[in-house]
Amino acid sequence: MVNESGGVHWHEQSILRKDRERLNGHRGGVVWFTGLSGSGKSTIANLVDHKLHAMQVHTFLLDGDNVRHGLNATTSRLAQQYNDAFGERFGLGFSEEDRQENIRRIGEVAALFAEAGLLVLTAFVSPYRRDRDAVRSRLEEGDFVEVFVDAPLEICEQRDPKGLYRKARAGEIQGMTGIDDPYESPERPELVLSSGQDSAESLADEVLRYLRAAEKIPSTA
Repeated sequence: MVNESGGVHWHEQSILRKDRERLNGHRGGVVWFTGLSGSGKSTIANLVDHKLHAMQVHTFLLDGDNVRHGLNATTSRLAQQYNDAFGERFGLGFSEEDRQENIRRIGEVAALFAEAGLLVLTAFVSPYRRDRDAVRSRLEEGDFVEVFVDAPLEICEQRDPKGLYRKARAGEIQGMTGIDDPYESPERPELVLSSGQDSAESLADEVLRYLRAAEKIPSTA
């Protein structure tokens, strides 16, 4: 295989981000929902996405499970084909190293969407502080809105929508965040949502209020 890395150069685009944002009628950015499995990240992110779409805000939602069906596939045939063809890791598991690479890739994708003037919503456990901070540092100042979906472990275990906690407690799976692996909560998130206490609907509205105050979306939206 020919190594073409020496011929890779950044190409400036004639249409700037501010032009795309002007066309969209709002600013781009990344709203990063993080929290334990079962905390309500995906539910809240989907509600926010639905509400913003109704307001004619241009959005895209990246969900952890969906991304692992393609871009960061785990055990799919597509992942194995890439691994065999290029001799490189394409499919990702749930080791600390693979989790780091998973978030790095998502950060890069989210940054591209933000450059296109879209408001990107992401819902990932993203358990390690350094990985989330790395995504923040990749983006422009003010682009990264970290939303900590805070629910006690016992509530997440009660919900257990995928049955993962039950399997982890039974020893059927290892590396479960909150059980075998740590979750490092954000130290200075832009927003904390108490999903163990409030409804998903009210928490989604709280996110919208923040986005208006931060001038990410028009105050009239």
